[in-house]
Amino acid sequence: MANKLYDDGPTALAGLLFDGMTIASGGFGLCGIPETLIDEINRSGVRELTLISNNAGVDDFGLGILLKARQVRKMISSYVGENKEFERQFLSGELELEFTPQGTLAERIRAGGAGIPAFYTATGARTMVAEGKEERMFDGRPHIMETGLRADLAIVKAWKGDTHGNLVFRKSARNFNPMVATCGKVTVAEVEEIVPVGSFDPDQIHTPGIFVDRLILATHNEKRIEKRTVREETA
Repeated sequence: MANKLYDDGPTALAGLLFDGMTIASGGFGLCGIPETLIDEINRSGVRELTLISNNAGVDDFGLGILLKARQVRKMISSYVGENKEFERQFLSGELELEFTPQGTLAERIRAGGAGIPAFYTATGARTMVAEGKEERMFDGRPHIMETGLRADLAIVKAWKGDTHGNLVFRKSARNFNPMVATCGKVTVAEVEEIVPVGSFDPDQIHTPGIFVDRLILATHNEKRIEKRTVREETA
C-alpha cells in the first residue's frame, strides 16, 4: 500500500477543488472538525459549494469561515443554531438549506458510502420533513424515502493516523467522521499525530486506510469549546 502522507493542506487538496462541488465535512459541533483543510479551502477561493455537515460551525470558526466568505451555496445539515451569519444568509434567501434530522443525516452519509442509493425511515414521516418524498407503510407505520449522500470530496479529522491512511478518532470526534470518510469520491484526512504503520491494533482502527486517499499532519488544533457552561461555586 502506498504512502498517502502529503506535506500540507495545499498539496493534499491540489487538483481536487472546483466551483460548484460538494464537500462532506466530519465533526460534531466544533469537535473533530478538519480545521486545517477548511482553512485551505477558504484560501483557495472556491465558490458555490454544497456542504454536507452535521453543523455549520460558528461565525468565525470551522465551516463558518466559508459561509462568511460567501463560498457556500447550499448546506445539508442537522444543527445550525450557533451561526448568526448562517441565519442571516438563510433568512435573506442567499443560502439554500436541506434540513435533515440528525440520525437521518448520519444514515444518509453512511448509505452513500456503502453504495446504497436510498432507504426508508419513520423519522419525519407526515411532517414538513416528508414534503416531496415517497411514503410507504411498514408494520403499519408510515416511512419516507431518504437518499444516500455522496460528495466530490470528504474531509475528516482524526486523532492518529498511519501513512497507509488507517485512522483512530477520539471520543466525540468519532460521531460523524468515520461515516464522512466513506462517502467522498476522494477522502482527505488530517490527523493530530502520524504514527508508523503497524502501531495500531487492527481491532482498534475506526476507519481503514482503504477509504482514505490523502493524509496530512494537522497544523490547526484549536479544539474550541462551542458553549462554555460552568457550575457556580458554592461556599
